[in-house]
Amino acid sequence: MNFVPGNQQRYLRACMVCSIVQVQQRFIREGCPNCETFLGLQNHPDGVQQCTSQVFEGLITLADPSQSWVARWQRLDGYVPGVYAVKVVGQLPEETIQNIEDAGGRYVPRDGTVHDDDA
Repeated sequence: MNFVPGNQQRYLRACMVCSIVQVQQRFIREGCPNCETFLGLQNHPDGVQQCTSQVFEGLITLADPSQSWVARWQRLDGYVPGVYAVKVVGQLPEETIQNIEDAGGRYVPRDGTVHDDDA
């Protein structure tokens, strides 16, 4: 995540799948750097609205997710360096969850409703 001026912070959104935080326009322009293959957010403002949330708590900055115990704890290892939310509130559409599973992934909500034992 690049520097975000104070007047742009209200446009921050977090991906409901990986929890990366970016401004809305960056999600529209570039998509999600971790989930683009199955979310397809690039150039789809409606998809950005459905698969990202303005409601999130806490921020974690990861320079090297593969070496970070925090990344492992938050299930972020394997993702790109960046700023991530600790908790993301929102619900993905069923169709999107099915797309994730069809791509061989497993969706784990980032809102704290699933415990580590279940993940």
